Formats: sequence, structure tokens, C-alpha cells
Amino acid sequence: MLWAGAPRGPGPKLPLTERLANAVIAAGVIIILVWSFDAADMDRSYLLVENFGDMQEFLAGFFPNDIASAASRSAYWTDLRTGISEAVPQMIITVQIAIWGTFIAVIAAIPFGLLSARNVAPGWVVQPVRRLMDVFRSINELIIALIFIAAVGLGPLAGVMALAVHTTGVLAKLFSEAVESIDHGPVEGVRATGARPLHEVIWGVIPQVAPLWTSFGLYRFESNARSATVLGLIGAGGIGQILFEAVRAFDYQRTAAIVIVIILAVSAIDMMSQLLRKRLL
Repeated sequence: MLWAGAPRGPGPKLPLTERLANAVIAAGVIIILVWSFDAADMDRSYLLVENFGDMQEFLAGFFPNDIASAASRSAYWTDLRTGISEAVPQMIITVQIAIWGTFIAVIAAIPFGLLSARNVAPGWVVQPVRRLMDVFRSINELIIALIFIAAVGLGPLAGVMALAVHTTGVLAKLFSEAVESIDHGPVEGVRATGARPLHEVIWGVIPQVAPLWTSFGLYRFESNARSATVLGLIGAGGIGQILFEAVRAFDYQRTAAIVIVIILAVSAIDMMSQLLRKRLL
């Protein structure tokens, strides 16, 4: 037990310069929080407590009107089953969009990630590629989807390409950071055999980062499964489209059914991804 151990002496004392740096960082965080307080509308946070009853009234619409009434419960479950049967096929499409968007992004992020790594590519290549990946990451998937909708029309393909572009920017950064932290011993060993730079990457770099890259890819697949549900709001396919229709029509039972399907699907993907990551790392 922590409190049953022998008394400990004071820990190592930090140098004055490091303590000053920590104090400046802490003060900076406080200043930023205060600076953004009004802009973030935090002065109105008291409304969360004051209007809590309104939130309860809204959430009550997702449940039977009269729980004590058998007829009300029966009608509610009928509507819920109907909504779930409608939502499941659309959720499958959403997952398929996430699968293809992530797959394309992983394939594209491998060369971009290598070209973004300072220990693999020259500086005149690294900086332009990194700035391009910054552009990919900074633009929201909804905006990218609108661009592709203009080219391919409404449907899942626009959602796939939107996820692919945005995720490529994210994964390329993560992949490059993994490459920059590798052990250079295996690379030097491959170089000592007279291998070309490409062979150094294939045999000295990729084997070290492949498990981590796979873990990053699985994590982004989880995120894309959630993001793909939102893309349907602008007609990029999937469950988001019928969710938007249900919310706009104030059809609470249908909305509840769709939300239940989304939660179950995302939870299942999360658990599957965790199991795969444990086996890889």
C-alpha cells in the first residue's frame, strides 16, 4: 500500500530554469483559458443547470410516451424495430465507406509519410510534402466531400474520397513521426551490404514501423466509422442521411433507433480494433 511504505525523502530538485519554464507554461495555459472564456460563451454555462428540465423533456421523446401503458410500450417497440431494420443496411454502407476511405488513405500515406520523414527524405522534399499534408488535415471532411460531390454527384463515393484525403494527411504525419523514431542500427546494417536507399527503406525501416503503422490505421478506421455517419448529412451516403431526415422530422423513435444502431456498430468496431492492436503491439 502506498501509505504503508517507509517515508520517502524529497525527490530530485528541478533546476531553476526548468521550474521557471514550467511556471511560464502553466501561466500561459491559464491566460489562454481566460482569453477564450467570453468567445467560447462560457459565461452562459449556468443555463445548463437552469434549463436542465428542457433537456430532460427533449430526451423523453426517445422513450415511450407512457411507460405504464402496455399499448404505448408495444407501439414504441414496433416503431423502434422498424427504425432499426431501416438503419442497419445504411450503417453497413457507412462502415463500407469507412473501410474504403481508410484503405485508400493507408496506401497513400505510406509514400507521403516516408517523404515527410527527415531521416529518409531530403529537406527540399520533406517541407513541401509536409505542407501538403497540413492542407489535407486542416480541411474538414464535409468540405472535401462537397468538392467531390461536385465531381461524382451524391452518393458513397464522395464520402470515401473525403475520408481518404483527410485521413491521408493525418496518417502521413503519424507515419513520418514513427519513421523518425526508428533504431538506425538495422538501416546501417542494410546499408553496409551495399544496398540502395530504396532497399534500406524496405528492409531497414518498414519492418520496424509496420506494427505501429497498422495500429494507426486501425485507430483511424474507428474514427472514420464515426466521421462517415456525419457525411451522410450532405448526401455522401450512409446512415447520416436518414439520421438527418429523422431529426428534421422530429421523429424521435426513428432517431432513437438510428442512434442505437450507430452506438452498437461503433462499439463493435472499437472492440475489434482493440483486439487487433493488442496482437500487433
